Amino acid sequence: MNPTEVLVVGAGLAGLHTATLLAERGHDVLLVERRTRLTTAIRTTGIFVRKTLDDFPLPAECLGPPIRRVVLYPPGLCRPVTLVSGRDEYRVGDMAPLYVAAADRARAAGVRISLGTRYAGRCGAGFVVVGPHGPRTVRARYVVGADGARSRVARDLALDRNRHLLIGAEEVFSVSPGADPPTFHCVLDPSLAPGYLAWVVNDGRHAHIGVAGHADRFPDGMRKALERFAKEAPGLPGADRPIEVERRGGPIPVGGLLRRIGCADGLLVGDAAGAVSPLTAGGLDPCLRLSSLAADVLDEALRAGPTALTQYDGAALRAHFRGRLLLRRGLAQVRTPAAAALAFGLLRTPPGQAAARRILFGDRSFPTSDGRLGWRGGH
Repeated sequence: MNPTEVLVVGAGLAGLHTATLLAERGHDVLLVERRTRLTTAIRTTGIFVRKTLDDFPLPAECLGPPIRRVVLYPPGLCRPVTLVSGRDEYRVGDMAPLYVAAADRARAAGVRISLGTRYAGRCGAGFVVVGPHGPRTVRARYVVGADGARSRVARDLALDRNRHLLIGAEEVFSVSPGADPPTFHCVLDPSLAPGYLAWVVNDGRHAHIGVAGHADRFPDGMRKALERFAKEAPGLPGADRPIEVERRGGPIPVGGLLRRIGCADGLLVGDAAGAVSPLTAGGLDPCLRLSSLAADVLDEALRAGPTALTQYDGAALRAHFRGRLLLRRGLAQVRTPAAAALAFGLLRTPPGQAAARRILFGDRSFPTSDGRLGWRGGH
C-alpha cells in the first residue's frame, strides 16, 4: 500500500484549497483527479461574490472586470427590473488558468497531485485509485470527498448524499467591450429553465449564456432550451457569437448543506457536501469557506485524534439555510410562464426589490459552527 496522511479526491477549487491548506501545515497529502488536464471539463460559471474576493487571495489576472449591475427579466423579457449596487459585487473567474494557478500553489505547498487518476472505491483499510499505470491501493488516515455532486466517497463512507439536483448547461465565448457596463442578466421563465433561471453574464470580456432546471421538466430537453435561449438572450447587443464555443454543464445540488458530512474516516467538501446556496445555486464562496473549515478540523484530527471530526457537523450549519430552502421550494413550484410573470410582479414593488437586493448584494457569508467565517446567505 502507498501511505499518506490525507487522500483528497477531486481537483476542483474545494479539493485544491483543502489539500493546499493541509500541506501548508506540514501534512502529507495526495490529491487524485480523473481529468488528465485541469483546463478541461469545467463545470462552473465561475462567479465570485464580493465577500469571497475580500477574504481569499485569488489571482487578479484570472478575474474579469467587476460587475455591479443585475437585470432581472420575466418571461418575454419585457419590463425588466434593474438593480445597481454602489460596490463591486461580482467578478467572473477565468477558470482554466485559475485551476492551474491553484494547482501550482498546491504543488508548491507539497501536495502530490496525480492527474488522470480516478477514485475506484474503498478496499479494506485502503482506497483504490486507478491511474495511467493501473490500480493501486492508498492507505490514508483520512479521505476527503471533493468529487462533486454525485460523490463516490460519500457513498463509501456512508455519509449523506445529494438528492435534490438541478442540471445546467452554458456556452462561454469571448466578446468585445460594449456600451453597457458589465452586467448579470437573469431570466425567470419555466419554459427555458424549469425551477430555476436562465442567465447571461457579460463582463465585457467573456459572455456566459446558460440555463438550469429540473431535468425531467425541460419541455424539449435542456440542450434545446439552451439553443432557444441563446437566440434571444438579453445583454448581448451586437456580440459576434463564434461558431466554436466552450460548453459546460453538470449537476447542481440545491438541497442545502447535507447533515452528515464527516465521520471517523474522512469528510466531504464542495458540491459533495451540498455546499451550494439552495436559492441562487452559487457554490464558490461556500466551497472555499467549508474547505477552510475542513482543513482546520483535519489538521486538529491529525494532531490530536479523530474526535476533532465531530466539529464538522453539517446539521448545525444547515440551520442557517432554512429561509433559502423555503424560497427554493417556492421557486420550484413556479411551473408556467404565466405563474412566473405573476410572481415577477413582486419584484417590481419596493419590498420585492429590497428583498432582491439583500439576496444579490448582501454582506453575509457561508456559516461555520463557531462563526469564524461569517454568513452570506444570498449566494
